[in-house]
Amino acid sequence: MEDTYKDRTSLVKGAKDIAKEVKRQAVKKVNKAVDKAQDGYTQRSYNRFQDEEDDDDYYVQGGNYGVEANDDEGSSEATEGHDEDDEIYEGEYQGIPSMGQGKDDMVALGQPMHDEYKDRHELETERKADEEELAQQYELIIQECGHGRFQWALFFVLGMALMADGVEVFVVGFVLPSAETDMCIPNSGSGWLGSIVYLGMMVGAFFWGGLADKVGRRQSLLICMSVNGFFAFLSSFVQGYGFFLFCRLFSGFGIGGALPTVFSYFSEVLAREKRGEHLSWLCMFWMIGGIYASAMAWAIIPHYGWSFSMGSAYQFHSWRVFVIVCALPCVSSVVALTFMPESPRFLLEVGKHDEAWMILKQIHDTNMRARGQPEKVFTVTRIKTPKQIDELIEIESDTGTWYRRCFVRIRTELYGIWLTFMRCFNYPVKDNTIKLTAVWFTLSFGYYGLSVWFPDVIKHLQSDEYASRVKHFRNEEVSHFVFNFTLENQIHSNGEYINDRFIMMKFKSVTFEDSLFKNCVFEDITSLNTYFRNCTFVNTTFYNTDLEQYKFVDSELINCTFFHVRTGCQISFDDDYSAYWIYFVNFLGTLAVLPGNIVSALLMDRIGRLTMLGGSMVLSGISCFFLWFGTSESMMIGMLCLYNGLTISAWNSLDVITVELYPTDRRATGFGFLNALCKAAAVLGNLIFGSLVGITKAIPILLASTVLCE
Repeated sequence: MEDTYKDRTSLVKGAKDIAKEVKRQAVKKVNKAVDKAQDGYTQRSYNRFQDEEDDDDYYVQGGNYGVEANDDEGSSEATEGHDEDDEIYEGEYQGIPSMGQGKDDMVALGQPMHDEYKDRHELETERKADEEELAQQYELIIQECGHGRFQWALFFVLGMALMADGVEVFVVGFVLPSAETDMCIPNSGSGWLGSIVYLGMMVGAFFWGGLADKVGRRQSLLICMSVNGFFAFLSSFVQGYGFFLFCRLFSGFGIGGALPTVFSYFSEVLAREKRGEHLSWLCMFWMIGGIYASAMAWAIIPHYGWSFSMGSAYQFHSWRVFVIVCALPCVSSVVALTFMPESPRFLLEVGKHDEAWMILKQIHDTNMRARGQPEKVFTVTRIKTPKQIDELIEIESDTGTWYRRCFVRIRTELYGIWLTFMRCFNYPVKDNTIKLTAVWFTLSFGYYGLSVWFPDVIKHLQSDEYASRVKHFRNEEVSHFVFNFTLENQIHSNGEYINDRFIMMKFKSVTFEDSLFKNCVFEDITSLNTYFRNCTFVNTTFYNTDLEQYKFVDSELINCTFFHVRTGCQISFDDDYSAYWIYFVNFLGTLAVLPGNIVSALLMDRIGRLTMLGGSMVLSGISCFFLWFGTSESMMIGMLCLYNGLTISAWNSLDVITVELYPTDRRATGFGFLNALCKAAAVLGNLIFGSLVGITKAIPILLASTVLCE
């Protein structure tokens, strides 16, 4: 009986051994089939590394995307779970693959022996070859992970950050008219508010893009969005114009890192055949940000009753509520980002194999569960990591204090960012950087220049139409009359006003010329664009008015008395129609990019990035010539919508081209530099095109057409 039991046990063990051997051989066959499918370059690269393994005895190439290193490491026993009877659970957590399994004399992948005997050029050459091999393998891994729930979740999280960038561009233009009057901003200083935001975004794009290549995409994006949200929220409460400029500067500095980091982050979890389409869909969130800002401005800013005050020193008006509401997308993106992992491509680039493997497994498992295939196993066990080259850091002897350590750390990071930036001008990406610089600058100059020119031209047309409806009153003689109604868009010349009372009135765009006021009373007067030119006032009393001295131009005041003069600036009593019209125009201009977004998303991977970019820029340049026919507000708005709709395809394709032309270790830095150049071109375009408003149409049209069609 005992012999029978032993025979049965031996039979079971033999069956298990046979099953294990069959599975081992199946794994070998699958690996060989995948190897044959790889291109010739990958095979040659592997052969070179196989030779190095024979010489140096340090490298192990494994996993389903490379030739097996040895039988033990290639088998499923090394990674799959077991129960008490050694039964295999498919889909069970397998643990992190150890990079040093199999041989005692091997070290972690990417850390070969005898590096101290190689010069830096040799190490960089090896690293470059490693990066090229990793790019091939990573593409296959992303294809195995599939496109599903994880990418869509990250899509919406990064979309909120991109939406915050779109809001930041519009928010200053919407609050500027109200902020000018609320903070007593002089005309000479109002232009600083728009320029200071672009200045902050320019510096921020370069800094945060470089930092994303040093510390990671997720970490850099979290910090920059937190900076933006904090200072944007703070700017809604400050009272002084200088402090407000300071807050908006750092708010722009924070949001400047959104574009380069978001596109670098998202492109690294997308397979190539889906990258163009889904990056174009991601661009729609910038449009949604513009629509959100326009809608909130439309709903909040004109309601001047949404305000409160704490004494005479603190005023909180409706435009400040609008600034708080515009910070919500940024706050939402920060909260959501805390639940997302780092880019696995970046982690592999810096040699963090285990963390990258865990994240790729998370992506795979998340997508497979969403497809209803939770039993499908992530088969990758080895991923190529580039050779890590140590950087020498000079540490001073007096770094004992915390602030000295912080200073050295910051200086080291800035120096590292600068070195990464300079590598963007090294072969083989030097030519790409120069070409992209020209395209980014010309497209930004034309787009932002015309973007500021369009609204100013519309305002100029409105002003001309308003001036054409002015009413003239000459040689009036009014005595013992009480004026208690609003006067608007009028010119009174050579009039005489004797013993008249002007009580609880509003003067809007009213001018009195060569007139006499004798024994009159002005009480509770509010004025806007109102002036008294070459007038004479005799025995006249002014009580609780805002008629300051600068409103009396070349006028003579004889025996006149002023009581409780309201100085400074107040929120104007402009009718809501003007504000609604501005927001509505921006809303239409932003909504017009929707067709261009859809077209670029559907055709990007079919007709190619360069074809999309060139075609869109040429069509945009041609559309500029239709501006010759813009003689009314409605026609100019139509031209604005047409121009925006054609230009957005160029922006989308340029974003995709930029992230694809730079390698991983310089992707965010290169994108950040080009985005910083974009903001510099925007400021230059605003200055040049803005100075030509009302002077001539020819120069702006020719400039925009030339730079877009080149």
